[in-house]
Amino acid sequence: MNQLAVEKRAQVVAVLVEGNSIRATVRMTGVAKNTIIKLLADLGRACAEYHDKVVRSIYAENVQADEIWSFCYAKQNHLKPELRGEFGYGDVWTYTAIDSDSKLIISWYVGTKDAESTYGFISDLALRLDNRVQLTTDSFHKYLYAARDVFGDRVDYAMLSKLYGKTHDYECSGPERRYSPPGVVSLRKYTVCGMPDQSQVSTSYVERQNLTMR
Repeated sequence: MNQLAVEKRAQVVAVLVEGNSIRATVRMTGVAKNTIIKLLADLGRACAEYHDKVVRSIYAENVQADEIWSFCYAKQNHLKPELRGEFGYGDVWTYTAIDSDSKLIISWYVGTKDAESTYGFISDLALRLDNRVQLTTDSFHKYLYAARDVFGDRVDYAMLSKLYGKTHDYECSGPERRYSPPGVVSLRKYTVCGMPDQSQVSTSYVERQNLTMR
């Protein structure tokens, strides 16, 4: 079976990580679309195996966790009836936890926005940490139970709740009105476990990372 030379594979990966689309990568490298997709899948598996093996026994002081929405095949409301409820079709959520000092992604989990996925994510995070940390999440209530059950009293945990204003500014029209997110009106910090430092209660780094990933 023909295989791409290492130099050509490196070129494809370099083009992809710069944010180019698959079609743009085809034009820039001359490599077939299906070959690029297969290479991307192989690279993803290799990265996941490396992360799982190496990112262990992590010392971190402040960890921020958040989840980001995406979809596969079609959005949840547009799925055919026979595909609803089958994972891999419709809404998919990626959970990430970042060390706010080193910016290392300590843990990630792909699933649905429910208790099972949240527990799986928090459990994986706890296994990779080597010390008591301060953890901050948003106000998604599944985090509350998962963190308390998994960490017990071995964490300083706070939730950050954001209150948003009106969805849109009515003086704005066009694409800006449709796609711009609503503004944050106020922030509320809630201590859940331990004694978190209120000045470090934030999800800014993990939210920025998730936007970059998107």
